[in-house]
Amino acid sequence: MTIYETRRAKLIEYLKQNDIRVAMIHDPENVFYYTGFLSDPHERFMAYFIDVEKDEAYFFVPALDKDAAALASQLDNIIPISDDQLPFEVVKTHMPTLSGKIGLEARAVNYERYLLLTETFEGVTVENIQPFINDERKRKSAEEIAKLREALRIIEQVLEEGLKKVYIGMTELELVSEFEMLMRKFGADGPSFSTIVLTGEKAALPHGSPGERTMQKGDFLLIDFGVIKDGYCSDITRTFIIGEASEEQRERYNIVKASNEAGIKAVRANAPLKSFDIAARQVIADAGYNEYFNNRVGHGLGIGLHEEPSVHGNNKELAQPGYVFTIEPGIYIPEWGGIRIEDTVYINEQGKCEVLSSFPTELTILCQS
Repeated sequence: MTIYETRRAKLIEYLKQNDIRVAMIHDPENVFYYTGFLSDPHERFMAYFIDVEKDEAYFFVPALDKDAAALASQLDNIIPISDDQLPFEVVKTHMPTLSGKIGLEARAVNYERYLLLTETFEGVTVENIQPFINDERKRKSAEEIAKLREALRIIEQVLEEGLKKVYIGMTELELVSEFEMLMRKFGADGPSFSTIVLTGEKAALPHGSPGERTMQKGDFLLIDFGVIKDGYCSDITRTFIIGEASEEQRERYNIVKASNEAGIKAVRANAPLKSFDIAARQVIADAGYNEYFNNRVGHGLGIGLHEEPSVHGNNKELAQPGYVFTIEPGIYIPEWGGIRIEDTVYINEQGKCEVLSSFPTELTILCQS
């Protein structure tokens, strides 16, 4: 039995236990999780239907993706939908008796498609199966951990080589270009999100946009980026200083580094997720910078860049073996600059924390004369 068949079997068992006749898997990430076919259909309709009552499954895909879906998923009943067809009319042709309770992902099905579904199939009721799928995806298998390690290996190689190209006067966008070329060179399928390169005072913008600002002596250089490899994402942030660091910069950098280390040290199975955020945040608060750290300390990582679990100070959920998430505290001071250090951690089968990222976190000065 393949990993995808195993996942589908667990989903089918859940549907049976909850008297849900049909599941419609619509989110492209979840489609990949259950079928092995990774694709962004954009505005087109793509969904994997499992009919528990009839013991049948149908995979509806955009017509232009039919052959790719067949190769990747090895599923039967792959039905193409052309651009001039109405998706739910095609579904009705193949599933004319669809009725009863249908399981949907609440985050993935927009209101328009919900209306089309319920208008096409009168009398259906819907059940949110998002929590079950989220819970399944949170617990990563050994195969998934291996893929995450590879995605991290690639991005750390990109970072190591890309830093060699940094020079005073280089623009943020020029470094973005260098990084994204290296991603392909080292085997990535693409970036996992838009590469963030911020210098100087712009580093105070946690998710700022790179531009034409040039790197100058004494600037922060904040780099936040990742790649996708075989369907899994990496995400890492490191902050550097160009030319020469002030004592204030060193002091604040070391506070963030200590916060990162405290958050990681707290990670273990059966501890509340909130405790990891609290441990990291306390270091920054004790140093007097709590107002400059206004985001959660971490997020889940896997097929999605941001997935469950969410690691914030109010999440009482107990961490479990298999969970993978980031620890990324920061200090962001407007018109001065910002510092973030982001690592990816994994709770192993023994319930202990493994740090999957390995790029050094010691303060590094670039372009020293």
